[in-house]
Amino acid sequence: MPGYIEDRWWTKKPDPATGKKRKTALHGKGKRYKVTGIPGVRARSFPDGQLAAAKRWLAKAQSESEKGEFIDPRDGNILLRDYVENHWWPARTGDPATLEGVSRRVRNQILPYLGSTPLRQIKVGTLREWLKDLEGVISPGTAVTTWGYLSNMLECAVDDERIAKNPCKAKTIKAPKKPENKARAWSRERVKAVRDALSERYQILADLGVGAGLRQGEAFALDVDEDLDMERGVIYVRRQVRTVGGKLVFSLPKGNKTRTVPMPLYLAARIAAHKEAYPPQLVTLPWKDPRPPQTKLEEKERAPRTHRLLVTNSNGGAVRKDMWNHNHWKRALAAAGVIPQPTKRKRKSGRGVELVYGPGHEYGFHCLRHTFASVQLDARENPVAVSKWLGHADASITLRVYGHFLPEADGRGRQAMDAWFAAGDELQSISPDSPQSVDVAEPSTVEDLQPASGVAPEPRAESGSELGKDAA
Repeated sequence: MPGYIEDRWWTKKPDPATGKKRKTALHGKGKRYKVTGIPGVRARSFPDGQLAAAKRWLAKAQSESEKGEFIDPRDGNILLRDYVENHWWPARTGDPATLEGVSRRVRNQILPYLGSTPLRQIKVGTLREWLKDLEGVISPGTAVTTWGYLSNMLECAVDDERIAKNPCKAKTIKAPKKPENKARAWSRERVKAVRDALSERYQILADLGVGAGLRQGEAFALDVDEDLDMERGVIYVRRQVRTVGGKLVFSLPKGNKTRTVPMPLYLAARIAAHKEAYPPQLVTLPWKDPRPPQTKLEEKERAPRTHRLLVTNSNGGAVRKDMWNHNHWKRALAAAGVIPQPTKRKRKSGRGVELVYGPGHEYGFHCLRHTFASVQLDARENPVAVSKWLGHADASITLRVYGHFLPEADGRGRQAMDAWFAAGDELQSISPDSPQSVDVAEPSTVEDLQPASGVAPEPRAESGSELGKDAA
């Protein structure tokens, strides 16, 4: 088996005259033993007194090299920060806005704690301490996402043969879990109160959220010429407005899924009234990525697109999500009594004051989308159809997030079983004490909405929202 140990301090062959080994020019300098000669394995040196360690290393390297499983631990000496910046991050591809979110999580929650630690020193105990440090700093949902990024980094390090195994996969480590929160619909009164508290220019956004289940960015991006089919009574959801690198862009909806959503009569009337009061404006934005293109293909893919938007800001431009949420949505929530009134504090610049609202993500625009789903499912609309209207990958996602909105099936289930037994003349064997069949009234549908109400019918779910993120 190839490989040997070289003694740098003494010659291999003895002196012909004395029969003893001679000192080399390196005697007493540096490390004494050098393990070398193994194909594909860098030489490694050991200090005087560690010949046994050198022999163990030689045997291990020879065995693992022959199997193709050798991993040099010295490659794991690289700091996590250097590995991320020079190897892991440059290889990341995907949606620019998604990458922006990944970068923010890595810079804020991983590198400040573990960045100065060598890869090979990140052990299970290290991860336990890191998770403890994060408690109370970030939400459980964010912890789950951040944990996933760190695990991916270490898994890539395993594939790059810098470490032997990923400590995130150890059986004794308790990975963070996202708490199970059910989506909550809003009552008709709450929807109306929040909508009325919005400025007239933006009230149509509440109608689009609760009446068609649109996400916020999708409502910002509706083109009156391409996306609103008033004759067929449908809305084509083809794009969204989002922020990438601080700049607004058009891009495909979440999951790159376009869809068609039915347009209730009351919503069509509201859209027509909004167009009359606030004429649509032409808005031009880059497609997907605002960065200057580096290739002909990028130039073609990022070429700006122009749409005549149903909703624009007072300057005729596209609505910016963060600014709208703070200046309009949260103000409406406070006015409707959903969240507390804001406090005032001096701006960091020292000039003037700013309004500060308390945490309120659980009362975000997505609550209107939850309400839309609750009305549809409460009306016993086909979950497959609702899934398509919401833009989910499949109906299982819809049922997982919104299944609790389905009406109780107890009455129908008992009727079905009675009918099944009756068909076989088995009812005589049923005890007189068995539950009796009950009639279940059919709930009203979305089409029963009156245009004057402007909101969805009362959902069966409780008021309030407990879903911290629009995962749906």
